[in-house]
Amino acid sequence: MRPLTQNSFYSSFDTQCLERREPDDYRTPFQTDRDRIIYSSAFRRLQAKTQVFLSGEFDFYRTRLTHSLEVAQIGRSICSFLKQTSPFLNDDFFIDPDLVEAICLTHDLGHSPFGHAGERTLHHLMKPYGGFEGNAQSLRIIAETIYPGVDSRRGMNPTRAFLDGILKYKRLFRDHPGALHQFIYDEQAYLRTFVLGDIDLDKIPDPNHFRSLECEIMDWADDSAYCLNDLVDSINAGFLRFERVQRWAEQQSLQGDQAQHAETVLSAIRDRKAEARFSKKIGAFIRSCSLAMRSTAASATTNRYRFSLFIDPAVRVEADFYKRLSQELVFDHSHLHQLERKGRVILEAIFQAFSESYLTECGLRLMPESFDRIIRLTPDLRARARVMCDYIAGMTDGFAIRTYKRLFDPGFGSLLDLG
Repeated sequence: MRPLTQNSFYSSFDTQCLERREPDDYRTPFQTDRDRIIYSSAFRRLQAKTQVFLSGEFDFYRTRLTHSLEVAQIGRSICSFLKQTSPFLNDDFFIDPDLVEAICLTHDLGHSPFGHAGERTLHHLMKPYGGFEGNAQSLRIIAETIYPGVDSRRGMNPTRAFLDGILKYKRLFRDHPGALHQFIYDEQAYLRTFVLGDIDLDKIPDPNHFRSLECEIMDWADDSAYCLNDLVDSINAGFLRFERVQRWAEQQSLQGDQAQHAETVLSAIRDRKAEARFSKKIGAFIRSCSLAMRSTAASATTNRYRFSLFIDPAVRVEADFYKRLSQELVFDHSHLHQLERKGRVILEAIFQAFSESYLTECGLRLMPESFDRIIRLTPDLRARARVMCDYIAGMTDGFAIRTYKRLFDPGFGSLLDLG
């Protein structure tokens, strides 16, 4: 068997796990991280969770799963491009593409059903119990709950570099109780401590922007997929029609590059070549990346904080333009707001029904045996609410709708389909 290629970019600090992990003769620690994500039920459920449009409405729309796959492809391509072009990297010193792929595949793992509207709803409902945040939930899944059991659950024992790549935000909820997002759960303080090692977070001006290089790559890959590929879905869905975009552009009084970006969208719609035009731009967004040296509290400890990802400002401005266009013409559209309201009503009703059985008193068994048993064995109210939230957040859109119907629709369901 050929020995694994050594990469001096990473040290034992980066590959250390929460607990001891048996060495693998044919996979690097980061390949193991990646493989464990791909074979998890949490990852498979992304195929039926909303990206922009309700999952299952049409078969060509992106779901959280296809979006995550696209982000992973862009992330790997950025690693390859930087290895070939950056003077800081070489064949023995490079950003691990398997690590970046694992982070990209995982970045939306904790997102709730019904997209960001569902996330906001769960946060509102969970505020008395520590809040809900999609990135924090992804962290919780890989570190604590990805493998289910009858009496308990456990995490996948990830490497430090992988955990840090998911740890996009480093502020605790208790330090910012009014925050709507961009925090981790108070109970995850031990994960933050493990990731940072001896680094004093109090000496860092803005902990939420203190991110590893791989996390920065994931974030730009996510932005690239979000602003380009979701734009294509919006055009195909008819939300971005030529006349609407043209009228919007005229109202904005766009000049220079902004006017050119609007014309790019208009010509893609007019020529019916949105897929080809914006897929081609993925390459340009990848080529906009370069590495820069930086000095941080962790620079001496790991190369992941010795280098930072630099994005061509003109390309970042272009990405922001496409996101603004989608926000104002798609995400603020009445049709999507109607679907968001429906998702909110469904999640609020399910949460209330489960709360009556598991938070006020242990009443009816409304959740599967494994979750039901874990909650009943958990004396702390806040911890019970978190387990209940885990179950709801893990639902696909369709399963949440069926659960709602089973609980509230007299004409839906029977004793035969409750298994």
